[in-house]
Amino acid sequence: MAYDPQIALIHSLSAQLGAMAGVEPRVIYDDGIAHIEVDVTADLLRHWERAIPVLSRGNEFGLTDTDTGQIAWLRISRDGTHS
Repeated sequence: MAYDPQIALIHSLSAQLGAMAGVEPRVIYDDGIAHIEVDVTADLLRHWERAIPVLSRGNEFGLTDTDTGQIAWLRISRDGTHS
């Protein structure tokens, strides 16, 4: 299988967020867009200043409130564009 820099970026960002949060992020591929979601944990909050630059590598990023807490997320287009 050939090296795909976009897939490598997605795996790297997911691994970084997971290491900071202490939980496994979810990576969802949908119609040419990769969505990375991670639960906002106490560990992630302690690393928040390091998490923001990781999240901002996506085309979009943000926080979503849920019934069970917050989710930090980012989206990366598979067309090769990202921040």
